[in-house]
Amino acid sequence: MSNKQRKSRRKAFRLWFSKRSSRADASHLSEISDNDDQDDECMDGLFVRSMERAPCNLNNELRIFVGTWNVAGRSPVGSLAEDLDEWLNLKEAADIYVLGFQEIVPLKTKTVIGAEDPTEATNWNVLIGKTLNSKYGGAWLTPMVNPITSYKYDGAAESDSRLSDYEIATSPRGQSRTEYEPSDHVGSYKLMASKKMVGVFISVWLRRALLKKYCVSEVKVSSVACGIMGYLGNKGSVCASMSIGGTSFCFVAAHLASGEKKGDEGKRNHQVSEIFRRTSFPRVLPEDRHKNHPLTILGHDQIFWFGDLNYRLYLEDNLARELIKKEDWSALQEFDQLGKELEDGGVFQGWKEGNIEFAPTYKYSSSNCNRYSGGLPSKAGEKQRTPAWCDRILWYGKGVKQLSYFRSESKFSDHRPVSALFSVLVEDQKRAHSSLVPSPPFSPLHNS
Repeated sequence: MSNKQRKSRRKAFRLWFSKRSSRADASHLSEISDNDDQDDECMDGLFVRSMERAPCNLNNELRIFVGTWNVAGRSPVGSLAEDLDEWLNLKEAADIYVLGFQEIVPLKTKTVIGAEDPTEATNWNVLIGKTLNSKYGGAWLTPMVNPITSYKYDGAAESDSRLSDYEIATSPRGQSRTEYEPSDHVGSYKLMASKKMVGVFISVWLRRALLKKYCVSEVKVSSVACGIMGYLGNKGSVCASMSIGGTSFCFVAAHLASGEKKGDEGKRNHQVSEIFRRTSFPRVLPEDRHKNHPLTILGHDQIFWFGDLNYRLYLEDNLARELIKKEDWSALQEFDQLGKELEDGGVFQGWKEGNIEFAPTYKYSSSNCNRYSGGLPSKAGEKQRTPAWCDRILWYGKGVKQLSYFRSESKFSDHRPVSALFSVLVEDQKRAHSSLVPSPPFSPLHNS
């Protein structure tokens, strides 16, 4: 092979490789030299060796919307769509929507002790799907609420025309998976995980474009009941775990012990500890045994904990209401139980919460009401409750930045929905699927 042919071949190779690895580290390409002494054997093996290197790690920014809402046992209705639109803040669409609900069913003996009924969770998923996807003019998928237990979702499958629009993956034998009713079109967002435990419910939606850009894998769900007698599901958590690229995420939707008596915060702290201790994401498939996906909440790279955490104020009712009238949120936060616990290390050590610049979210007198329950003069039969920030969103991990923290004004229940928008960095790990990589389809490389 002449020197001219060698140079032409190398030039074509560099062009092809730069296109295939346009987002790769430039140091990979620096090994390709125009040195004429480099023999053909070395040149021919360069492409294979470069693909066998350690994965290329790239930080990519995603936006995650996290929301929590105690809906007080009420079923979703058609008129709620406008409230959802305001809550989901669709003027600034996110890449991922993670929604946690509490009390999607009334916390009565029958619902706490009886068998799980997926009806209300399905109804909420349908409404969320409509709301997220209608803005983009796409059809939406009707999800059945069986939780995803474990699967790997690769962008290649997303573009495979042989897969139905509603098919996600095949579950391990004997385990449930999320299924979808067939649809003629595909919406902009796809339901990735859904889990219900009595009234606590989580719903995770990803922008479908992410499934083509990243490998979304190890999607698992878990629940911990720590209510009555420490093991009933009127209180507790449901979690969703997944990996996006090379970053692992855990989303924890929780409903903790109620009560504003002195010492009740200790019950909540204990339940937080129980949820940390008892939540697990076991490896259920034989091929999972050698994977590094986290088995516990704290094993994840980025963690979001949200819900009706029920922490109250160390403040008399009339003084709390006076500060609320003045909208003096910084003064009111001085008496916030959860803030004190975070500061003193009693719970959530090392975790973060954004600055609260909105009114307490609980307890309103009733649905369709803008007045806090109780106070003077009080109405007959109305519960006396000191307003508090019961509904909260916390996070833990590197590469997470909170962009906003706000409440919405839906009067659907006696709680107001709370949301946060985050910017997160995802490590994009691309590995070779084989040690043998076919030659680039450029004619100079085939002409020796």
